[in-house]
Amino acid sequence: MPAALLFDCDGVLVDTERDGHRIAFNETFKEKGLQEDWDVQTYGKLLEIGGGKERMTHHFNEVGWPSQIPSDEQGRKDFVAGTHKRKTEIFMKMVESGAMPLRPGVARLVDEAFAAGVPVAVCSTSNEKAVSAIVRVMLGEERAAKIRIFAGDVVPKKKPNPAIYNLAAKELNVDPTRCVVVEDSFIGLSAAKAAGMTCVVTKSVYTQAEDFTKADAVYESIGDTPSENFGLQDLAKLCSRALA
Repeated sequence: MPAALLFDCDGVLVDTERDGHRIAFNETFKEKGLQEDWDVQTYGKLLEIGGGKERMTHHFNEVGWPSQIPSDEQGRKDFVAGTHKRKTEIFMKMVESGAMPLRPGVARLVDEAFAAGVPVAVCSTSNEKAVSAIVRVMLGEERAAKIRIFAGDVVPKKKPNPAIYNLAAKELNVDPTRCVVVEDSFIGLSAAKAAGMTCVVTKSVYTQAEDFTKADAVYESIGDTPSENFGLQDLAKLCSRALA
């Protein structure tokens, strides 16, 4: 069996990016009087940057900072941090409403891991409160109590840097080479492989055309019975093959 099962959050547990985070960003921009509205294509491109605060900073560096935002570096950092905090509040209300369903097979795979005594964690560049809310609301209180969360600014560098996965392996006291990661994006896959872990990709709305040649396996989803694509035993075989 794998030493640990590690999930990304957005796009893996729930397909949150297009109809969750993007909408929350746009509502926040509107509240702050900014003439910004990230359409589906624009946000898809911004997802190449790991982390919400980093995405905003990259975007404004590219298109120019609005006049109502302070021109000094610290002022801009404070504005981005405050804007991201408000965006997270809006997003969490969306999560709490249950508007975004769990992706097929996630709960089943988590339960298989629990039954086999395999530790489960969620490793994400998103805000820790938002990730915790998704896990609690979508997977339920009982499961959430058993799942470790590593998210947000808990590490100094975001994916594709492997820091979040290195931290998870260290905190769970497991060998990284015996961990299996479920990701949905190229930057997430890159982070997992840089940490020396086995990585399975379940494609999401925004990542259908990304390069997953380095993945140990690629699927459209985890899948639920009778249409399940893989289970814990399949991940154990992939992990053993990678170690051979």
